[in-house]
Amino acid sequence: MIYKAIGLMSGSSLDGLDIAYVHFQETGGKWSFEIVNSDCYKYSAEWEGKLRNATTLSALDYLLLHVDYGHHTGKLVNGFIETFGLHHKVDLIASHGHTSFHIPSKKLTAQLGDGAAIAAVTGLPVIADLRSMDIALGGEGAPIVPAGEKLLFQDYDLLLNLGGIANITVNITSEYTAFDICAANRVLNTLAGMAGKAFDENGEMSARGYVNPLLLQELNSIEYYGRQYPKSLSNDFGTDVIIPLILRYNLTVNDALCTYVEHIAMQVQAAIAFVLQAGGGPIGTLRLMVTGGGAFNLFLIERIRSLLEFLNIETIVPANDLVNYKEAIIMALLGVLRWREEYTVLSSVTGSTRNSIGGALWLGVDA
Repeated sequence: MIYKAIGLMSGSSLDGLDIAYVHFQETGGKWSFEIVNSDCYKYSAEWEGKLRNATTLSALDYLLLHVDYGHHTGKLVNGFIETFGLHHKVDLIASHGHTSFHIPSKKLTAQLGDGAAIAAVTGLPVIADLRSMDIALGGEGAPIVPAGEKLLFQDYDLLLNLGGIANITVNITSEYTAFDICAANRVLNTLAGMAGKAFDENGEMSARGYVNPLLLQELNSIEYYGRQYPKSLSNDFGTDVIIPLILRYNLTVNDALCTYVEHIAMQVQAAIAFVLQAGGGPIGTLRLMVTGGGAFNLFLIERIRSLLEFLNIETIVPANDLVNYKEAIIMALLGVLRWREEYTVLSSVTGSTRNSIGGALWLGVDA
């Protein structure tokens, strides 16, 4: 059977809503997929501001934004369907939403984008709220993509996503593990914005800078990096913790970017070295796939590739559609798995008491 699903992803970098229409097929327990159509709908300055400031709102205003963003998302999906001629070709929509609050220690995670609103606007079945079940079971609620990565990308030993937050999935033992490494594009884009740029294109600004060793040392000593996994970061870690720390050094934008790129690369190396050691040490050449917007930062990739060579790791950046839309693709798959009532979150990743089937289902039409 072929499942035809739309996946929606809004990351912490606030660059827009990623939409992917994907065909999935399962044969004898093996999954395959085809990206049929994909696009990114950039946020207007107004919507970027609303999402960025969501955590400062009153309870009432937050819930109003939750509903408003759901209707906005539904309209974007309708535009996507119209553009690509997908009427009557979509089985379901799976929406990650835009994460606002993420406090696993309090058993709380919240993603903006009311699933009922999306279903009402599109007239299609919608699966949303993909993290809450795992959080309720005592897990981190993140990362949730490994359940999909396990089915679609078994040929890779390591999967690194460089989005607003950098996270890693490890496939070197019988159980998948994954965790958030550090803030990534959320910090890099903020720094680039201080020079009037939306982002550091190709890493050209950071490549012209110099590493500040004192700042690098302070960044690398942040308490989070010494924690055992499972572990995850909230979206505001970069803006509330990292950016103020960097600004205290009064560096040029290029030097700040260069230093933070080196920090990301070092934390990626440290995270992988730790999981390799925990898994019993070197096991031959490993293949690492890199996706997310940071994969287009050539200077960052150069630094990561250079540091990982010492660990005998081959760093692979795949085709652009996979770099850009891997997480939206996996959201679509998680929706299919939820529809089939199969596990969407792995306890080996999040630390919850058991694997779980996450997601609330909203039917957009009268059955």
